[in-house]
Amino acid sequence: MGTRVEKTLLIRNMVCNRCIKVVKEELEKLGLEVLEIELGEVRVRADNFPYDEIRKVLEENGFELIEDKKAALINRVKSLIISLIYNDRLETIGMNISDFLEEKLNTDYQHLSTLFSSVENITIEHFVILQKLERAKELLKYNELTLSEIAYRLGYSSVQHLSSQFKKVTGLTASEFKALTDSRRKPIDKLT
Repeated sequence: MGTRVEKTLLIRNMVCNRCIKVVKEELEKLGLEVLEIELGEVRVRADNFPYDEIRKVLEENGFELIEDKKAALINRVKSLIISLIYNDRLETIGMNISDFLEEKLNTDYQHLSTLFSSVENITIEHFVILQKLERAKELLKYNELTLSEIAYRLGYSSVQHLSSQFKKVTGLTASEFKALTDSRRKPIDKLT
C-alpha cells in the first residue's frame, strides 16, 4: 500500500445537506476517505484518485467535478453565499457580503465581481438577491415566520426593502405569493 495523499475536490451543484450526504457516500464507495466536506468542496485522502470514476459518479448524481481555477473560484463564491443564506447566518456575519467574500477567499472583491459577472452573466449582488428571494419563498411557504422575521433572517434592513425586492423580481407581493398553490420556486443551483 502506497502513501495516502490528500486532495481537495471542488464540486459544482452541491447546494444542500442532502448533496453533501450523497457526495460523501459516493466518494467513500470509490475508496476515498472523506476528511472534510462542505458545500462545493471535499477534502479526501486516498492511495490513488480515479478521476474518471469520480467524474462519472458525480455526474450520475447531478454534480460536476471542477478542474478549472476560474470555475472553482466562482463555485466557491456561490457556495459561500448559499451557505450564508440557507443556514440563516446573514444576520450574524457582522459585515457586508463583499467583505465576507474577500476575507473567506483571500481575493479582492473587485476581481471576484468581474470574474463572476463575466462567466455567470449576472453580478454577485444579483445572485445574492435571487438566493435571498428563493429562501424567502421557502420560508413564506413554511408559514412559521412573519415577514418581519424573514426580512431580519435574510439580512434586509427593513420589511419594506424585502417586500419591494420581492415584488420587483417575482411580480407578486409576499402575500400574493403565499396564497398561490404553485410556489414558483426554482432549484437554487439553477438561479443564474
